[in-house]
Amino acid sequence: MHVRKVLSVIFLFLVVLPAFAQKQKVNHMTTFDDKLIHFGFTLGLNTLDFAVVHYNPIGLNPDFNPAEWPLDKEQIVGEDFVRADIAAPIPGFTVGIISSLRLSRDLNLRFLPGLSFGERQLMYNFDVWETDYYVPLQYYSIKSTFLDFPLLIKYKARRINNDRPYLIFGSAYRHNINRSGKEDLVKLENGSLYAELGAGWDHYFTFFRFSVEAKVSIGLNNQMGTPPSENQRQYYSYAIKSMRSNIFTLSFHFE
Repeated sequence: MHVRKVLSVIFLFLVVLPAFAQKQKVNHMTTFDDKLIHFGFTLGLNTLDFAVVHYNPIGLNPDFNPAEWPLDKEQIVGEDFVRADIAAPIPGFTVGIISSLRLSRDLNLRFLPGLSFGERQLMYNFDVWETDYYVPLQYYSIKSTFLDFPLLIKYKARRINNDRPYLIFGSAYRHNINRSGKEDLVKLENGSLYAELGAGWDHYFTFFRFSVEAKVSIGLNNQMGTPPSENQRQYYSYAIKSMRSNIFTLSFHFE
């Protein structure tokens, strides 16, 4: 008896579900994608990261010249391996404007200038000493404020009722406008280039289109700036051969 009931329920699902799946939904904003140009705004969360390449040991850096620091617990010499890594991802914030140009039925050119705020904490295998502190720090904090200039191609799949998945790819230039009032232990270059790749999902409401998008930005140029003067300990910078910036962004678009 129970087997017959189970089979009856399965049969009912097999008959009823296709009927619901084929039910016509009300499509919103059916001509939105036909516009040549449209605008919007975006809000997002980001996390910043570094891809770090070290001099192993630090003495392989020809510019490294050990200096005596009376406050140091131990002297850094050319045979030492000084290494830095990101302590943990820290959420940041992104806001921007969307400008979209229709290239074809499935392609759009998108320019999304904006502003991003973020932080990275570098942990070293040696104590982190700054001249303004009398005890070592657990990590060295690098705060960034970026002017973002991404230029992306958006490839859209066919629309399914009120939903449309898509891929994005392109490049971006970011300029760091953050300034500190003292010399940094690790100084970054102001400008940076990125290759960008991501995916998202458009949903069409009655009066606007809402999109959720995940994007990774891979830094293309070395971000290491000039080491500090002798007012700060220099080996935190001299230990790093190159440092490229990587960014992950989860965006919410309103168009």
